Amino acid sequence: MEFTIGLVAAILGSALATGLACAGSAIGIGIVGQTAAGVVSEDPDKFGPTILLQALPGTQGIYGLLIGFLILQRTGVLGGNIVELSILQGVAVLFSALPIAIVGYYSAIAQGKAAAGGVLLIAKRPEELGKGIIYAAMVETYAVFALLMSIMILFNIQF
Repeated sequence: MEFTIGLVAAILGSALATGLACAGSAIGIGIVGQTAAGVVSEDPDKFGPTILLQALPGTQGIYGLLIGFLILQRTGVLGGNIVELSILQGVAVLFSALPIAIVGYYSAIAQGKAAAGGVLLIAKRPEELGKGIIYAAMVETYAVFALLMSIMILFNIQF
């Protein structure tokens, strides 16, 4: 397998999409986990609802991983049939990763903060779990938009 500048740029895009989105998810999940641990220390019965809220910022990491896999699959890195990419094609693939890499990172952190607020909400009013989920899920909308844009760009690059 010969690595060209175009292929290296594409692999960099895969790494950025996965790495940044997963890093944001880890931070967001950590934020919620810190808040949830405090709530659960006072009321262990709130573990179930708090773990649900803690899981929400993890979706951005999944989206980044999906784009990372799609890039590796489209370029033939997965499967062994490496596509010869020009520098421009490789840079285009790199750019296709940027929407989910950037938005995934920041939205996962923002979603973690919103979900932590939801944890505090259910600490006082457990019956309001649905509202806490909705607050956190609103942030998800922009991660989904970024995922769709990354997919649209990636699958419209001609190899």
